[in-house]
Amino acid sequence: MKQFSLEFSQHLASGATTLCSCWHIERADGVILGFTDHDRKIAFEGVEFSPANGLEGSELATKLGAQVDTSEVQGILHSEAISEQDIELGRYRGAVVKTYRVNWSDVSMRELLRKDTIGEIVREDGLYRAELRSQQQAMNVPQGRYYQSICDVWVGDPKCGIDVDHALFSASATILTVVNRFCIEVTGLSGFSSNWFTHGRLKWTSGVRLKLFDDVQNHTLSGSVATMCFAEPVGDWVEIGDEFIVKVGCDRRFSTCGDRFSNRANFQGFPHIPGNDFLLSYPKPQDDFSGSALIS
Repeated sequence: MKQFSLEFSQHLASGATTLCSCWHIERADGVILGFTDHDRKIAFEGVEFSPANGLEGSELATKLGAQVDTSEVQGILHSEAISEQDIELGRYRGAVVKTYRVNWSDVSMRELLRKDTIGEIVREDGLYRAELRSQQQAMNVPQGRYYQSICDVWVGDPKCGIDVDHALFSASATILTVVNRFCIEVTGLSGFSSNWFTHGRLKWTSGVRLKLFDDVQNHTLSGSVATMCFAEPVGDWVEIGDEFIVKVGCDRRFSTCGDRFSNRANFQGFPHIPGNDFLLSYPKPQDDFSGSALIS
């Protein structure tokens, strides 16, 4: 049960309150926004909370145990601060939302009610609903290691040890052509062979997708022009001249770790685990029964 300060409790008990709700939103790219259901601007902790006409919070269903508490905040897309384009681009995916109850006549009298992350966002005819998931959501994230033949970390992870910012593994490029929704042609990667950046990741340094990341599904080189394809419809949001920085990719296999990076010592998988085909097979006269490693 939430315990309020004595001053705030006395104000609630007075029967004539001057309270409003405030939402402090911090996106993954560091942008901080503030909104309130009050009709005037409110400022505290260095953040200005602007009136958001039509913005309102839903009831909160609190569950017992480790279940995730959820609520919603909904309103009309009227502010340039929250544009439909930013929502579509995923800039609010996983953003941290702090919900305050504030005495608008004396903002020093306030209470932090919740700290959530934004889950699903639904938009219908200019009305949006953002699902707020409580901090118990972190309990749903798998912890520990995976016992599998492939590596359980991505290239560049501290456990991997590869410096993906090195010139051998990182490069800047510029869009030459938007081929379709999922593929683009770029210049600046002629020094890298095909598939060098397959399974890699890029960060946009200009354009509408500025500061956003995308995973590269396929990378091919033809002459001095490289083609990069993605699982997401990146082509809907980029144009000729947009720039990005891309990091080397890895399919997380033991052979790739050794052949491409000479990094077998830091491989974070278990390449000697037999696969399903081995477990279901039967002994053959030509098989090696010495007990040696399956992969050397």
